[in-house]
Amino acid sequence: MSESKIKFAVVGCGHIGKRHAEMIRRNPEAELVAMLDVKDESELGIEDFGVPFFKSMDEMFEQVPEIDVVNVCSPNGMHAEQSLSALNHRKHVVCEKPMALTKAGCENVIFKALQVSRHVFCVMQNRYSPPSVWLKEMIDSKRLGDIYMVDINCYWNRDERYYKKGGWKGVADIDGGTLFTQFSHFIDIMYWLFGDIENIAGRFADFNHKDLTDFEDSGIVSFDFINGGTCSLNYSTSVWGQNLESSMTIIGSKGSIKVGGQYMNEVEYCHVENYEMPELPEASPANDYGSYKGSAANHHFIIQNVVDTLKSRNVATTNALEGLKVVDIIERIYNVRDSKKS
Repeated sequence: MSESKIKFAVVGCGHIGKRHAEMIRRNPEAELVAMLDVKDESELGIEDFGVPFFKSMDEMFEQVPEIDVVNVCSPNGMHAEQSLSALNHRKHVVCEKPMALTKAGCENVIFKALQVSRHVFCVMQNRYSPPSVWLKEMIDSKRLGDIYMVDINCYWNRDERYYKKGGWKGVADIDGGTLFTQFSHFIDIMYWLFGDIENIAGRFADFNHKDLTDFEDSGIVSFDFINGGTCSLNYSTSVWGQNLESSMTIIGSKGSIKVGGQYMNEVEYCHVENYEMPELPEASPANDYGSYKGSAANHHFIIQNVVDTLKSRNVATTNALEGLKVVDIIERIYNVRDSKKS
């Protein structure tokens, strides 16, 4: 596989699917060979990609057997099922977040991937942003000493412009919930930096989404890190008009850091013992979807990582076990939420 181009198919051709397709098209070592969606090609606006279009995965695999990698960019509740379909056809998988809506769903995917010796890459593109790369180096090198407290704030706008009637967003068994769809990237960064959690407590509310979603729009969650330190996660999609911030404040025995901005894209504070803050590269802009914005536009890094891994030049940036842990943490937080309802 070292000389030939890696052949990709994109399943799910909404905003994110089209971004994947474009990043594949721009990569000189990648080739887009198929696209799939339940909607008609003309409705999706993907004719420019000029590749065979399908509505059935079995038909796609039958007609385009040379596919190496399937990028699963469909609604959340379909990720595990479609990843399993690709693995059953012995294809590598790139799965948009979340990997599944349950830990058990993730385990099924990992089991099949091991069985057929194929990679599952989980899309957590915020790991590539310069502040995140810098934070990882700061934590891994223990520059902050012992971690005392971490405070994560995710305050975004998602209103009727986003939750359109008849769509999948906001539907419990397809969307999964606010932490799965909006804020799993920040839970991933937290897990990547500090590891697993325990002693979860939380309060949850639905302030202004009762007619838009099946689940909460806001939460205040506290827990401890198994590796030491305590954390609070505060999140909401009830911010009026536009996104407010995504931030992480870290307090350690040898210093404190705050990374903020709308998408954890700016270092706002750094005061660390015997340390001078370097100048970081500029972060990528947010994905712009018109009436709302998402996390950083770093998907070109994802495609390059897949190419490099399959050509034995690198390893997966976010592997399947890490994808599972993000889902596991969210599922445990939601178990606390759901226990309060009963």
